[in-house]
Amino acid sequence: MREDAIVEAAAGVHLVHGSNTNWVILSDGDAVTLIDTGYPGDRAELLASLEALGHAPEAVRAVLVTHAHNDHLGSADHLNRTFGVPVLMHEAEVPHARREFLHQVSVGQVLRQGWRPGVLPWAVHALRSGGKADVRMTRPEAFPHEGPLDLPGRPVPVHTPGHTPGHCVYHLPDAGIVISGDALVTAHPTARGRGPQLLPAMFDTDRDGARTSLARIESLPADVLLPGHGPVHRGAVGEAARRARELAG
Repeated sequence: MREDAIVEAAAGVHLVHGSNTNWVILSDGDAVTLIDTGYPGDRAELLASLEALGHAPEAVRAVLVTHAHNDHLGSADHLNRTFGVPVLMHEAEVPHARREFLHQVSVGQVLRQGWRPGVLPWAVHALRSGGKADVRMTRPEAFPHEGPLDLPGRPVPVHTPGHTPGHCVYHLPDAGIVISGDALVTAHPTARGRGPQLLPAMFDTDRDGARTSLARIESLPADVLLPGHGPVHRGAVGEAARRARELAG
């Protein structure tokens, strides 16, 4: 792993930069909550990031999924089958994780955008990292209840549909942190600029829904944003979401 791959956002909260996608490790003593898992090709880095923070895979109490795209779901089923780690997500994302349907950018959509800077290099990397691999879950689970989950970090799921129907961000109220998945990012290889923004429109299942969900993020009291793509953003998360909504028109 790169030396700068693991960023401490707060005590017990670490953002990890994978090859092109981030995941988050929430630690409480010897127990861990893992939010997202990167591409299938990021598995060695995922396990190395746990080890670097002093944790074995058996320490993971649950994997929380922001959404079931390959670059976030990559090793979830492996952790479930190999170590018995439950994998939790919004109920609307469960059939997506089972691959009863797939809401993911198609090869045709990517090729039509191939003239844009960064799109084709990103696509090559995505394919090499398992972007089209079969990562379907056999035992995905819906959140057991609303509100804080009884897991390290006490994360609170917040439904933010648009990127996918069951996309969720995770709020850590005590730490003042929002873990935003792909509902709000700070950079992406296919994006022209950096800073809080939506992903390019080709990645969203429902663009209007993605804009609307920014208002939900805007209402969350937090001053640190841990995105699915891009660096940590420090500053009022509500202002970051507002800025992204303005950029998205």
